[in-house]
Amino acid sequence: MMDADSFRRALGSFPSGVTIVTTSDADGEAWGITVSAFCSVSLSPPLVLFCPAVSARSHEVLRRAERYAINVLRPEHRTLALRCAKAGADKFARAGFRTEGGVPVLPSALASLVCRASARYDAGDHSILVGEVESVRVNDGPPLVYFDREFRELSPAPLLAPPGLVDRYRDRSLCEADGTDGSHAA
Repeated sequence: MMDADSFRRALGSFPSGVTIVTTSDADGEAWGITVSAFCSVSLSPPLVLFCPAVSARSHEVLRRAERYAINVLRPEHRTLALRCAKAGADKFARAGFRTEGGVPVLPSALASLVCRASARYDAGDHSILVGEVESVRVNDGPPLVYFDREFRELSPAPLLAPPGLVDRYRDRSLCEADGTDGSHAA
């Protein structure tokens, strides 16, 4: 049987990047929200999606938006990510956003994707918003990562076992003789 805490812990074991999704409403007011539920969907056409919580103050503005920007954050944007995750905060004060194509974009972001809304879906307590990418800006550097309910930075350490230790998967077959992957998952 699954409980809510176990579900949260399981999802927290999957690291994700951190983004701030921004748009402007019909009156020109800037809106933004911190989102870790973001991924690519298609290369041709170039599609991405993000999933804002229905409970977020900016949810309806983002759901109705025809254009928005997805700004992939760097470790130095941690404070801005926390600010944009809170309701009622002045999210854009001294943050360095600039308007591009009618939406706020963070030029110092690791990457910024300006998108035109493509599809909208209801999904429990979130929405799935798919956008077609119209323009991209990419900068060098490491990403800000969300893992185990905390912001983290990637380590520059290589993904190799230290001398004297053996990678426990290197010499194993991907599937056991019975066709399972050996993970004991149901």
